[in-house]
Amino acid sequence: MTVNLIDYFPGSWRGAALLVSALLLTLWPADSSAPRDPHLQAVLARDFISVHTRNTPTTYYEGRRGPTGFEYELVKRFADLLGVSLTLEADHNIESVLHAVREDGDLGAAALPLDPTIAGLMFSRPILELTPLLVYRRGLPPPNTLEDLEGLEIGTLRGSGTDRVLRELQSEHPFLSWKESDDIEVADLLARIERGHLDAAVVFEHQFRLNRLFFPEVEDGFTLGKPLSMAWAFPAGRGLGLLEAANRFLDELHRDGRLDELVASYFGHDDYLEYVGARTFILQAQERLPTYTELFRTAARDTGFDWKLLAAVGYQESHWKPEATSPTGVRGLMMLTLPTAGEMEVDDRLDPAQSIDGGARYLREMERRLPESITGDDRLFMAMAAYNVGLGHLYDARRIVEMQGGDPDSWTDVREALPLLQEQEWHSQTRHGYARGGEPVIYVRNIRRYYEILDYLDQSQQRYPLLDARLFDEEEGDAFQVIPPLP
Repeated sequence: MTVNLIDYFPGSWRGAALLVSALLLTLWPADSSAPRDPHLQAVLARDFISVHTRNTPTTYYEGRRGPTGFEYELVKRFADLLGVSLTLEADHNIESVLHAVREDGDLGAAALPLDPTIAGLMFSRPILELTPLLVYRRGLPPPNTLEDLEGLEIGTLRGSGTDRVLRELQSEHPFLSWKESDDIEVADLLARIERGHLDAAVVFEHQFRLNRLFFPEVEDGFTLGKPLSMAWAFPAGRGLGLLEAANRFLDELHRDGRLDELVASYFGHDDYLEYVGARTFILQAQERLPTYTELFRTAARDTGFDWKLLAAVGYQESHWKPEATSPTGVRGLMMLTLPTAGEMEVDDRLDPAQSIDGGARYLREMERRLPESITGDDRLFMAMAAYNVGLGHLYDARRIVEMQGGDPDSWTDVREALPLLQEQEWHSQTRHGYARGGEPVIYVRNIRRYYEILDYLDQSQQRYPLLDARLFDEEEGDAFQVIPPLP
């Protein structure tokens, strides 16, 4: 699959882009060979960089608002620095990424383990530490040592680096045996553990952290082996200029803290939604949600929201219980107050169709009333917070952000200010006074995770039955390669 992203310098800006490219060549440090480097010159001359990656949650994927992912974000920033546009090639697996970079690609960014022994390639400085982690199916005796792995059906990804770690451990622990494949991804391994086709797997810790909410029957066991490093791959024999430019770019990100911020934003999720909560949510998504799915879809068509987002709001409000009632008098599946129901012309708050429709329109109304300066996901998150705590208190939190010198249009800053509405020092300076400001923070956080799980479940309904049929047919023996114990 090829994804051609928009040119960052369209129309009349083309000349500016070429001028920037020329300046980069003249201003490069004197001790660098970059100005005479054929590879870097070719990238700047053609005005785009060709990056080979993989379509995974930890690298690159199509999000709600377009391309996203940790390594996508990095290579996009690198392309911006060079003043060129970006072309992504989402290859099948790690080996195909490496082959493509050797042949005609400029750069490989696909959760690649740094391995200087691979022929025909050069690697950048380390980007992220990769910690191998043993995960296993809930209900099995918890493995704590390598000896506990004897007899278990273990899977891993070929070429990812975890297979290399297992081979190194096998030299000292000959009984180790596992299966490996380059035809699947981490989520596929975890799905096979959850479905009983594997007992355990070796993945990297950050990959499990990103996927764990979707697989509540998979537990983390223990780290094993030595950490590896994730890096970018470049073709050997075409000069060092592009590699050196990438290293300077990565060094600068590391020095000023932006790399750590990016790592935290993609892989630093809290474990606030514990396994029990995730298991309950998934069970209720399977048992309760189908009754109301079409109502959420209808409301989504009418308001422009994703139906799964509205469903996530409904779960956070009532756990999809149409007769839910709080001590303060809010009622129904979307837990509307009496004034809100009147404003949205909802006659019966206990009627699921009216409640879902009214709740969706009220969320859109909260979003509509926000200042135009709030954009993107920040706007959505603040609308959800206003649904919970009220628009007045949200404006008060934005005012506190301004008093602190922050950005009132940033959800990150407003999220930090909302709990201050519980403190007299702060709420005494606001128009609407005291509020339980910590609640909307948790509210938005939970809805975001519920939405992620629903989105995953929705996609997997089509994806995993096909994978199971293809990979678990006993007559098809080449999906996994079995690595036997040493004699």
